[in-house]
Amino acid sequence: MALALQTFSTVKDANAALKAAGTRYLGGGTLVVRATNEGDVSLSSFVRSTEPSLSTIAVSGGKVRLGASVTMATVARHLELGTLSPAARAVGGPAIRNMATVGGNLFAPAPYGDFTVALLALDATVSTDGGDLPIETFLAKRESNHAIVTAVGFALPAGGGFRFLKVSRVKPKGVSVLSIAAVLEQAPDGVVSSARIALGCMADRPMRAKAAEKALAGRPLTSDGIAPALAAVAEGTSPITDPIASAWYRSQVMPVHLGRLLLGQVTGMETKA
Repeated sequence: MALALQTFSTVKDANAALKAAGTRYLGGGTLVVRATNEGDVSLSSFVRSTEPSLSTIAVSGGKVRLGASVTMATVARHLELGTLSPAARAVGGPAIRNMATVGGNLFAPAPYGDFTVALLALDATVSTDGGDLPIETFLAKRESNHAIVTAVGFALPAGGGFRFLKVSRVKPKGVSVLSIAAVLEQAPDGVVSSARIALGCMADRPMRAKAAEKALAGRPLTSDGIAPALAAVAEGTSPITDPIASAWYRSQVMPVHLGRLLLGQVTGMETKA
């Protein structure tokens, strides 16, 4: 079946075209084109927009705005976004990163969506032409979202406050066994004053580890200090089972890797799964 591609200069016009049956928005294409190649006959037409703001990165006063069409490769090499580079580089290999977009990653099902795990820990806001939503709210109802994502925004954490880890069996572009992102704030005495911890592959979409966050608050980042958080991290999770790993295995290794991340023993990508 032949597929049509409609290109519009504005998001408004592209959004209007999406109301037709069988249409799907095309960003980098790493999700929707693969679905088509795998036999998804519900698609008859792709819609895309070339509005310049979709491909813009703005960094000012510690605030970041990433247009939805910005690619992982662009984020990874941006001089002011070094904090996010490990998360961007965790998405596939070079060919995928040259195509995969910030907006598209928000819709990636587990075991994909590693960059979204980082955005969730950063408490990002997702912008559409219909308004802004906290990322946690957006993810909870992303399948019913009928507006084009235009950007994500977040504040850059203080130096050393952001940590990210992807665990994979194959480096550098293996599918995730799990991924973890954390934003930690510490008092001068080293005690954690606040924590946001996001998990990938522990549900069908990135999720917060709220029980672990609560258990970590007021405690130092020592082996004894983080023990309650490691014991609580599985609370509320529903790990996926796929050819990479079982739900049981993911639940067993999650505390191990979270502990290593919190203690600063590893960052970026780890292949020991």
